[in-house]
Amino acid sequence: MTKISSLLQPGKYKTRLSTLLCFVLLACSAYAQKNKHKKHVIIGYVSGFRGLIDTAMVHPNKLTHINYAFVNVIGNRAFLTHPRTDTSNFRYLVGLKKKNPDLKVLISIGGWLWSKNFSDMALADTSRKAFAASAVDIVRKFKMDGIDIDWEYPNATGAGNVHRPEDKENYTSLFLELRSQLNSLEKETGKKLLLTAAVGAFRHFVQNTEMGKVGACLDYINLMTYDYGAEIANHHTGLYTSKYLKTENNSDNGTQVFIEAGVPCNKLVLGMAFYSRSTRVSDSTKTGLGSRNLERMRGGGYTFIKDSLLTNKAFKYYRDKSAKAPYLYNPTTRQFLSFDDEWSIKKKCRYVKKNGMAGVMFWEYVDDRKEYLLDAANSHLN
Repeated sequence: MTKISSLLQPGKYKTRLSTLLCFVLLACSAYAQKNKHKKHVIIGYVSGFRGLIDTAMVHPNKLTHINYAFVNVIGNRAFLTHPRTDTSNFRYLVGLKKKNPDLKVLISIGGWLWSKNFSDMALADTSRKAFAASAVDIVRKFKMDGIDIDWEYPNATGAGNVHRPEDKENYTSLFLELRSQLNSLEKETGKKLLLTAAVGAFRHFVQNTEMGKVGACLDYINLMTYDYGAEIANHHTGLYTSKYLKTENNSDNGTQVFIEAGVPCNKLVLGMAFYSRSTRVSDSTKTGLGSRNLERMRGGGYTFIKDSLLTNKAFKYYRDKSAKAPYLYNPTTRQFLSFDDEWSIKKKCRYVKKNGMAGVMFWEYVDDRKEYLLDAANSHLN
Protein backbone atom coordinates (compact mmCIF):
# COMPACT_ATOMS: atom_id res chain seq x y z
CA MET A 1 0.00 0.00 0.00
CA THR A 2 2.90 2.31 0.80
CA LYS A 3 4.37 1.72 -2.66
CA ILE A 4 1.07 2.53 -4.40
CA SER A 5 0.50 5.72 -2.45
CA SER A 6 4.05 6.89 -3.11
CA LEU A 7 3.36 6.65 -6.86
CA LEU A 8 0.50 9.07 -6.40
CA GLN A 9 2.62 11.77 -4.72
CA PRO A 10 2.71 14.82 -7.07
CA GLY A 11 6.50 15.18 -7.34
CA LYS A 12 7.20 11.51 -7.98
CA TYR A 13 4.23 11.25 -10.33
CA LYS A 14 5.52 14.13 -12.50
CA THR A 15 9.02 12.63 -12.58
CA ARG A 16 7.75 9.24 -13.64
CA LEU A 17 5.42 10.81 -16.22
CA SER A 18 8.31 12.80 -17.70
CA THR A 19 10.42 9.68 -17.87
CA LEU A 20 7.60 7.80 -19.56
CA LEU A 21 7.11 10.60 -22.10
CA CYS A 22 10.83 10.55 -22.89
CA PHE A 23 10.69 6.83 -23.57
CA VAL A 24 7.63 7.27 -25.79
CA LEU A 25 9.28 10.07 -27.75
CA LEU A 26 12.47 8.05 -28.17
CA ALA A 27 10.47 5.04 -29.33
CA CYS A 28 8.53 7.16 -31.84
CA SER A 29 11.75 8.72 -33.10
CA ALA A 30 13.35 5.29 -33.52
CA TYR A 31 10.25 4.01 -35.31
CA ALA A 32 10.24 7.02 -37.65
CA GLN A 33 13.92 6.57 -38.43
CA LYS A 34 13.44 2.88 -39.08
CA ASN A 35 10.58 3.52 -41.46
CA LYS A 36 12.43 6.38 -43.11
CA HIS A 37 15.18 3.97 -44.09
CA LYS A 38 12.59 1.48 -45.28
CA LYS A 39 11.32 3.80 -48.01
CA HIS A 40 11.49 1.98 -51.30
CA VAL A 41 13.80 3.29 -53.98
CA ILE A 42 12.63 4.31 -57.44
CA ILE A 43 15.65 4.36 -59.73
CA GLY A 44 15.32 5.79 -63.22
CA TYR A 45 17.82 5.38 -66.04
CA VAL A 46 18.11 8.65 -67.93
CA SER A 47 19.96 8.37 -71.22
CA GLY A 48 22.48 10.92 -72.41
CA PHE A 49 24.13 8.97 -75.22
CA ARG A 50 21.76 10.56 -77.73
CA GLY A 51 22.78 14.09 -76.74
CA LEU A 52 21.29 16.72 -74.45
CA ILE A 53 18.55 15.64 -72.07
CA ASP A 54 15.17 17.31 -72.44
CA THR A 55 15.18 19.53 -69.35
CA ALA A 56 11.37 19.54 -69.24
CA MET A 57 11.26 15.76 -68.91
CA VAL A 58 12.73 14.66 -65.56
CA HIS A 59 10.72 15.32 -62.39
CA PRO A 60 13.03 14.72 -59.41
CA ASN A 61 10.33 14.41 -56.75
CA LYS A 62 9.13 11.20 -58.37
CA LEU A 63 12.55 9.52 -58.09
CA THR A 64 15.01 8.56 -55.39
CA HIS A 65 17.92 7.88 -57.79
CA ILE A 66 18.91 8.78 -61.33
CA ASN A 67 21.42 6.59 -63.18
CA TYR A 68 22.96 8.49 -66.09
CA ALA A 69 23.39 6.23 -69.12
CA PHE A 70 26.09 5.88 -70.19
CA VAL A 71 29.77 6.42 -69.58
CA ASN A 72 31.99 4.35 -71.89
CA VAL A 73 35.04 2.16 -71.18
CA ILE A 74 37.95 3.16 -73.44
CA GLY A 75 41.66 2.52 -72.85
CA ASN A 76 40.96 0.98 -69.43
CA ARG A 77 39.34 4.22 -68.30
CA ALA A 78 35.84 5.54 -67.67
CA PHE A 79 35.48 7.70 -70.76
CA LEU A 80 33.04 10.44 -71.75
CA THR A 81 32.32 9.73 -75.41
CA HIS A 82 30.39 13.00 -75.74
CA PRO A 83 32.10 15.29 -73.21
CA ARG A 84 30.27 18.50 -74.14
CA THR A 85 26.75 17.11 -73.83
CA ASP A 86 27.66 14.73 -71.00
CA THR A 87 29.00 17.66 -68.97
CA SER A 88 25.82 19.67 -69.55
CA ASN A 89 23.67 16.67 -68.66
CA PHE A 90 25.60 16.03 -65.44
CA ARG A 91 25.14 19.62 -64.30
CA TYR A 92 21.45 19.57 -65.12
CA LEU A 93 20.78 16.32 -63.26
CA VAL A 94 22.82 17.26 -60.20
CA GLY A 95 21.00 20.62 -60.24
CA LEU A 96 17.71 18.77 -59.73
CA LYS A 97 18.75 18.31 -56.11
CA LYS A 98 17.59 21.89 -55.54
CA LYS A 99 14.05 20.51 -55.97
CA ASN A 100 14.71 17.20 -54.21
CA PRO A 101 17.71 17.35 -51.82
CA ASP A 102 17.43 13.59 -51.18
CA LEU A 103 17.87 12.71 -54.87
CA LYS A 104 20.98 10.68 -55.74
CA VAL A 105 22.63 10.95 -59.16
CA LEU A 106 25.01 8.22 -60.34
CA ILE A 107 26.98 7.58 -63.49
CA SER A 108 26.16 4.26 -65.13
CA ILE A 109 29.10 2.78 -67.00
CA GLY A 110 28.74 0.29 -69.86
CA GLY A 111 25.38 -0.81 -71.21
CA TRP A 112 24.59 -3.10 -74.10
CA LEU A 113 26.77 -1.36 -76.69
CA TRP A 114 29.56 -0.07 -74.42
CA SER A 115 30.48 -3.25 -72.54
CA LYS A 116 33.00 -4.60 -75.05
CA ASN A 117 36.09 -3.40 -73.11
CA PHE A 118 35.11 -4.47 -69.59
CA SER A 119 36.82 -7.86 -69.77
CA ASP A 120 40.18 -6.45 -70.92
CA MET A 121 40.04 -3.64 -68.36
CA ALA A 122 39.21 -5.96 -65.46
CA LEU A 123 41.96 -8.45 -66.31
CA ALA A 124 44.76 -6.93 -64.19
CA ASP A 125 45.12 -5.06 -60.89
CA THR A 126 46.76 -2.07 -62.55
CA SER A 127 44.04 -1.59 -65.16
CA ARG A 128 41.28 -2.04 -62.58
CA LYS A 129 42.87 0.59 -60.36
CA ALA A 130 43.25 3.01 -63.26
CA PHE A 131 39.65 2.49 -64.32
CA ALA A 132 38.32 2.94 -60.79
CA ALA A 133 40.37 6.12 -60.35
CA SER A 134 38.98 7.59 -63.59
CA ALA A 135 35.38 6.73 -62.62
CA VAL A 136 35.79 8.21 -59.15
CA ASP A 137 37.31 11.35 -60.71
CA ILE A 138 34.08 11.89 -62.66
CA VAL A 139 32.08 11.52 -59.45
CA ARG A 140 34.38 13.98 -57.70
CA LYS A 141 34.42 16.56 -60.49
CA PHE A 142 30.68 16.71 -61.00
CA LYS A 143 29.68 16.20 -57.34
CA MET A 144 27.72 13.05 -58.07
CA ASP A 145 26.62 10.34 -55.67
CA GLY A 146 28.19 7.16 -56.96
CA ILE A 147 28.80 4.64 -59.70
CA ASP A 148 26.60 2.04 -61.38
CA ILE A 149 28.28 -0.72 -63.44
CA ASP A 150 26.29 -2.25 -66.29
CA TRP A 151 28.59 -4.96 -67.68
CA GLU A 152 26.66 -6.95 -70.29
CA TYR A 153 27.95 -9.59 -69.63
CA PRO A 154 30.83 -11.17 -67.66
CA ASN A 155 32.03 -14.35 -69.45
CA ALA A 156 29.26 -13.99 -72.06
CA THR A 157 29.15 -12.40 -75.48
CA GLY A 158 26.47 -9.75 -74.99
CA ALA A 159 26.68 -7.61 -78.13
CA GLY A 160 29.66 -9.59 -79.42
CA ASN A 161 31.95 -8.49 -76.61
CA VAL A 162 35.36 -9.79 -75.55
CA HIS A 163 34.86 -12.25 -72.71
CA ARG A 164 36.85 -14.89 -70.85
CA PRO A 165 36.36 -17.35 -67.93
CA GLU A 166 38.48 -15.08 -65.69
CA ASP A 167 35.65 -12.54 -65.81
CA LYS A 168 33.96 -14.40 -62.96
CA GLU A 169 36.63 -13.49 -60.40
CA ASN A 170 37.59 -10.22 -62.08
CA TYR A 171 34.02 -8.99 -61.83
CA THR A 172 34.31 -9.30 -58.05
CA SER A 173 37.75 -7.67 -57.98
CA LEU A 174 36.48 -4.72 -60.02
CA PHE A 175 33.77 -3.92 -57.50
CA LEU A 176 36.15 -4.30 -54.57
CA GLU A 177 38.50 -1.78 -56.18
CA LEU A 178 35.69 0.65 -56.93
CA ARG A 179 34.39 0.38 -53.38
CA SER A 180 37.86 1.01 -51.97
CA GLN A 181 38.38 4.15 -54.02
CA LEU A 182 34.88 5.43 -53.32
CA ASN A 183 35.59 4.95 -49.61
CA SER A 184 38.66 7.15 -49.97
CA LEU A 185 36.58 9.88 -51.62
CA GLU A 186 34.02 9.56 -48.84
CA LYS A 187 36.75 10.39 -46.31
CA GLU A 188 37.68 13.46 -48.33
CA THR A 189 34.15 14.78 -48.70
CA GLY A 190 32.29 13.32 -45.73
CA LYS A 191 29.57 12.28 -48.18
CA LYS A 192 28.11 8.78 -48.56
CA LEU A 193 28.78 7.42 -52.04
CA LEU A 194 26.91 4.56 -53.67
CA LEU A 195 28.10 1.59 -55.69
CA THR A 196 25.47 -0.33 -57.65
CA ALA A 197 25.22 -2.76 -60.55
CA ALA A 198 22.75 -3.47 -63.33
CA VAL A 199 22.66 -7.23 -63.87
CA GLY A 200 21.13 -9.77 -66.21
CA ALA A 201 18.27 -11.30 -64.24
CA PHE A 202 18.73 -14.89 -65.34
CA ARG A 203 20.58 -17.97 -64.09
CA HIS A 204 23.44 -17.81 -66.59
CA PHE A 205 24.51 -14.40 -65.25
CA VAL A 206 24.67 -15.74 -61.70
CA GLN A 207 26.68 -18.78 -62.84
CA ASN A 208 29.24 -16.47 -64.47
CA THR A 209 29.73 -14.26 -61.41
CA GLU A 210 30.24 -14.46 -57.64
CA MET A 211 27.14 -12.52 -56.69
CA GLY A 212 27.31 -13.45 -53.02
CA LYS A 213 30.69 -11.73 -52.77
CA VAL A 214 29.77 -8.90 -55.13
CA GLY A 215 26.53 -8.20 -53.29
CA ALA A 216 28.41 -7.63 -50.05
CA CYS A 217 30.06 -4.46 -51.39
CA LEU A 218 27.10 -3.10 -53.36
CA ASP A 219 24.31 -0.82 -52.16
CA TYR A 220 21.79 -1.94 -54.78
CA ILE A 221 21.60 -4.60 -57.48
CA ASN A 222 19.34 -3.50 -60.32
CA LEU A 223 17.72 -6.57 -61.84
CA MET A 224 17.17 -6.13 -65.57
CA THR A 225 13.94 -8.12 -65.49
CA TYR A 226 13.11 -7.28 -69.07
CA ASP A 227 14.27 -8.10 -72.61
CA TYR A 228 13.48 -11.76 -72.01
CA GLY A 229 13.57 -13.15 -75.53
CA ALA A 230 12.54 -16.44 -77.11
CA GLU A 231 11.77 -17.97 -80.48
CA ILE A 232 8.11 -17.49 -79.72
CA ALA A 233 6.16 -14.36 -78.82
CA ASN A 234 6.45 -14.12 -75.06
CA HIS A 235 6.32 -11.61 -72.21
CA HIS A 236 9.60 -9.73 -72.30
CA THR A 237 9.06 -8.38 -68.77
CA GLY A 238 6.51 -10.77 -67.24
CA LEU A 239 6.41 -11.14 -63.47
CA TYR A 240 5.76 -14.89 -63.32
CA THR A 241 5.84 -17.94 -65.56
CA SER A 242 2.88 -17.98 -67.92
CA LYS A 243 0.72 -21.10 -67.95
CA TYR A 244 0.50 -20.62 -71.73
CA LEU A 245 4.28 -20.63 -72.36
CA LYS A 246 7.17 -22.97 -71.67
CA THR A 247 9.81 -20.33 -70.94
CA GLU A 248 12.08 -20.12 -67.90
CA ASN A 249 12.87 -16.43 -67.72
CA ASN A 250 10.64 -13.98 -65.87
CA SER A 251 10.98 -11.44 -63.08
CA ASP A 252 10.25 -13.89 -60.26
CA ASN A 253 12.78 -16.49 -61.46
CA GLY A 254 15.31 -13.73 -62.11
CA THR A 255 14.92 -12.51 -58.53
CA GLN A 256 15.08 -15.95 -56.95
CA VAL A 257 18.38 -16.95 -58.60
CA PHE A 258 20.06 -13.94 -57.00
CA ILE A 259 18.62 -14.76 -53.59
CA GLU A 260 19.88 -18.34 -54.01
CA ALA A 261 23.32 -16.90 -54.83
CA GLY A 262 23.42 -15.18 -51.45
CA VAL A 263 22.30 -11.64 -52.30
CA PRO A 264 20.15 -10.06 -49.54
CA CYS A 265 16.60 -9.24 -50.65
CA ASN A 266 16.90 -5.70 -49.32
CA LYS A 267 19.57 -4.91 -51.92
CA LEU A 268 17.59 -6.21 -54.90
CA VAL A 269 15.77 -3.73 -57.14
CA LEU A 270 13.14 -5.07 -59.54
CA GLY A 271 13.22 -3.84 -63.13
CA MET A 272 10.29 -2.31 -65.00
CA ALA A 273 10.18 -1.81 -68.77
CA PHE A 274 8.97 1.60 -69.94
CA TYR A 275 9.19 0.33 -73.53
CA SER A 276 7.74 -2.55 -75.53
CA ARG A 277 9.17 -5.45 -77.51
CA SER A 278 7.32 -6.18 -80.73
CA THR A 279 7.42 -8.88 -83.40
CA ARG A 280 5.48 -10.08 -86.40
CA VAL A 281 4.32 -13.62 -85.64
CA SER A 282 3.06 -16.71 -87.45
CA ASP A 283 -0.35 -16.39 -85.72
CA SER A 284 -0.59 -20.06 -84.78
CA THR A 285 -2.37 -19.19 -81.51
CA LYS A 286 -4.82 -16.56 -82.82
CA THR A 287 -3.84 -14.22 -79.95
CA GLY A 288 -0.18 -13.85 -80.91
CA LEU A 289 1.11 -15.13 -77.56
CA GLY A 290 3.16 -18.28 -78.06
CA SER A 291 3.27 -17.94 -81.86
CA ARG A 292 6.59 -18.22 -83.67
CA ASN A 293 8.42 -14.91 -84.09
CA LEU A 294 9.11 -14.03 -87.73
CA GLU A 295 10.73 -10.60 -87.49
CA ARG A 296 11.26 -7.67 -85.14
CA MET A 297 8.87 -4.72 -85.43
CA ARG A 298 8.82 -1.23 -83.96
CA GLY A 299 7.05 -1.23 -80.63
CA GLY A 300 7.57 2.13 -78.96
CA GLY A 301 7.50 3.45 -75.42
CA TYR A 302 4.55 3.27 -73.08
CA THR A 303 3.35 6.84 -73.64
CA PHE A 304 3.00 6.01 -77.35
CA ILE A 305 1.27 2.70 -76.56
CA LYS A 306 -1.23 4.24 -74.16
CA ASP A 307 -2.02 7.29 -76.27
CA SER A 308 -1.98 5.67 -79.71
CA LEU A 309 -2.27 1.87 -79.64
CA LEU A 310 -4.61 1.20 -76.72
CA THR A 311 -7.13 3.44 -78.42
CA ASN A 312 -6.57 1.81 -81.81
CA LYS A 313 -9.34 -0.70 -82.61
CA ALA A 314 -6.97 -2.71 -84.79
CA PHE A 315 -5.18 -3.86 -81.64
CA LYS A 316 -6.71 -6.08 -79.00
CA TYR A 317 -5.53 -5.77 -75.39
CA TYR A 318 -4.93 -8.94 -73.34
CA ARG A 319 -3.93 -9.69 -69.77
CA ASP A 320 -2.10 -12.91 -69.00
CA LYS A 321 -3.16 -13.18 -65.35
CA SER A 322 -0.82 -16.09 -64.66
CA ALA A 323 2.24 -14.06 -65.72
CA LYS A 324 0.79 -10.72 -64.53
CA ALA A 325 1.68 -9.35 -67.95
CA PRO A 326 -0.32 -7.42 -70.57
CA TYR A 327 0.12 -7.58 -74.32
CA LEU A 328 -1.38 -6.24 -77.55
CA TYR A 329 -2.09 -8.09 -80.76
CA ASN A 330 -3.13 -6.93 -84.21
CA PRO A 331 -4.55 -9.96 -86.09
CA THR A 332 -4.44 -8.18 -89.44
CA THR A 333 -0.74 -7.25 -89.39
CA ARG A 334 0.10 -10.08 -86.95
CA GLN A 335 1.96 -7.61 -84.75
CA PHE A 336 2.51 -8.70 -81.15
CA LEU A 337 3.63 -6.24 -78.44
CA SER A 338 4.79 -7.07 -74.91
CA PHE A 339 5.16 -4.30 -72.31
CA ASP A 340 4.45 -3.10 -68.78
CA ASP A 341 1.35 -1.05 -68.02
CA GLU A 342 -0.20 0.41 -64.86
CA TRP A 343 -1.76 -2.96 -63.99
CA SER A 344 1.51 -4.90 -64.23
CA ILE A 345 3.43 -2.15 -62.40
CA LYS A 346 0.97 -2.50 -59.52
CA LYS A 347 1.65 -6.25 -59.42
CA LYS A 348 5.42 -5.68 -59.47
CA CYS A 349 5.22 -3.16 -56.62
CA ARG A 350 3.24 -5.65 -54.53
CA TYR A 351 5.88 -8.27 -55.29
CA VAL A 352 8.63 -5.91 -54.11
CA LYS A 353 6.82 -5.24 -50.84
CA LYS A 354 5.97 -8.89 -50.24
CA ASN A 355 9.56 -10.04 -50.76
CA GLY A 356 11.27 -7.27 -48.79
CA MET A 357 13.10 -5.89 -51.83
CA ALA A 358 14.74 -2.46 -52.00
CA GLY A 359 12.43 -1.05 -54.66
CA VAL A 360 12.08 -0.71 -58.42
CA MET A 361 14.06 0.69 -61.32
CA PHE A 362 13.20 1.30 -64.94
CA TRP A 363 14.67 1.62 -68.39
CA GLU A 364 14.25 4.29 -69.56
CA TYR A 365 12.74 7.67 -68.76
CA VAL A 366 12.33 8.94 -72.31
CA ASP A 367 10.04 6.01 -73.22
CA ASP A 368 7.24 7.25 -70.98
CA ARG A 369 7.43 11.04 -71.13
CA LYS A 370 3.96 11.47 -69.65
CA GLU A 371 5.08 9.36 -66.67
CA TYR A 372 2.07 7.05 -66.62
CA LEU A 373 4.18 4.18 -65.25
CA LEU A 374 6.32 6.32 -62.95
CA ASP A 375 3.17 7.70 -61.37
CA ALA A 376 1.84 4.16 -60.96
CA ALA A 377 5.05 3.08 -59.22
CA ASN A 378 4.91 6.03 -56.82
CA SER A 379 1.26 5.34 -56.10
CA HIS A 380 1.69 1.65 -55.28
CA LEU A 381 5.16 1.59 -53.74
CA ASN A 382 5.50 4.54 -51.34
